Amino acid sequence: MPRIKRGVTTRQKHKRLLDQAKGYRGRRKNTIRVARQAVEKAGQYAYRDRKVKKRNFRALWIQRINAAVRAEGLTYSQFMHGTKLAGIELDRKVMADLAMNEGAAFKAIIDQAKKALPA
Repeated sequence: MPRIKRGVTTRQKHKRLLDQAKGYRGRRKNTIRVARQAVEKAGQYAYRDRKVKKRNFRALWIQRINAAVRAEGLTYSQFMHGTKLAGIELDRKVMADLAMNEGAAFKAIIDQAKKALPA
């Protein structure tokens, strides 16, 4: 049985790795060993930052809701408590969009939340 030479598969792996490292600076784009480390680290950053992105957007929506609600004389926490009591099941993303673009509709939601709050 003849021996198997692995040059083709190694070259494919290296080519795939260097394609992923395209655009990097210095030896990170053309040296296999350095490129492998750079691509692996980039994957770790990407995984972490997909989670961080969700956190950042939630914080942004809360800030937008808070700003709109404070103009009507409530705090964010009071408003959210009122929406739960009133049975309004809109998520923060939708509420923030309403607060930014549909002021009248959001004002109606604020009024419902105020009525649901205990006096």
